Amino acid sequence: MDKSITVIGLDLAKSVFQVHGINAEGEVVVRRKLSRSRVLAYFNQLEPCLVGMEACATAHYWGRELKALGHDVKLMPPQFVKPYLKSQKNDMRDAEAICEAVTRPTMRFVPIKAPDQQALLALYGVRDHWVRLSTRLINTLRGYLAEFGIVAARGRMGVEAILDTLADDQDDRIPDLARECLMPLANELRHVKRQILEMDRKILKAHRANPICHRLETIPGVGPVIATRVVAEVPDPKIFKSGRAFSAWVGLVPKQNSSGGRERMGQITKKGNPELRRLLVAGAISMIIRAKRSDFTRHPWLSRLLERKPMMVVAIAMANKIGRMIWALMVKGEKFNPAKLMPA
Repeated sequence: MDKSITVIGLDLAKSVFQVHGINAEGEVVVRRKLSRSRVLAYFNQLEPCLVGMEACATAHYWGRELKALGHDVKLMPPQFVKPYLKSQKNDMRDAEAICEAVTRPTMRFVPIKAPDQQALLALYGVRDHWVRLSTRLINTLRGYLAEFGIVAARGRMGVEAILDTLADDQDDRIPDLARECLMPLANELRHVKRQILEMDRKILKAHRANPICHRLETIPGVGPVIATRVVAEVPDPKIFKSGRAFSAWVGLVPKQNSSGGRERMGQITKKGNPELRRLLVAGAISMIIRAKRSDFTRHPWLSRLLERKPMMVVAIAMANKIGRMIWALMVKGEKFNPAKLMPA
């Protein structure tokens, strides 16, 4: 096995992996395909080297496995690798682009997630699946029952009213055939609601077991769901230089279109992590609603901002501020200080 390889670009796939290796002078040493079963055996025979991969499906698993073999593994966002792709796309050129991109001094890398963090993300993925299924079932039941003049209120109480109406055999507004068709959907909805509650219990259990989550929960607008999601999504908060860099990764900072020394700021970038951004904005909205009930006596900053800006703009600004506080508490290990969140 050639020991002159210093950098390898590894293009991941389901079954066939592409390897592109160069030496210290930048000369191509190896180009070859590997089946999935031969990947670890191949890298086990190599001297420790720099291995670059795109942060895509299974990348964190392979990153952990190759690090265990002594290699220096770097994951990169696929959009940052794309500019290094020459000519048309294929596996060989993808591996070459990865090999070149991983050596760039200004390249941004993605920390490798631990199995526990990926397990938390799987928990959130399954919960989101049940929530989407619940929404679809509720809309289906509402739509069919509306054809018979049965319209329930919005929210949880309205859903319960729909289920009670379907279960009432004495209600002659629903034809027997329609009731027979809709009852399985109602039973499935009850099952889905139980699954969502079970996922929430698991999230709360994970939250209570993590000391970082305890600190994050003290921030207004942050609860167990946001706290555990942040811990799962951010293996190492120190990769962000500042709280603003963290907010930019979430996608909560203005989009720039500056030129000629003139700064032009637009809407938020919506880059980075859409799920975490959605949760932070929801937490900010809930905080604004609670602040309105208390006449803003504890939140003069929000009061002044709402006088000049629409509520959603204020919610984005508040989510940005919450994101910066999350980063500060994770990096510095400090306790939350309410005076720093809402300056007078």
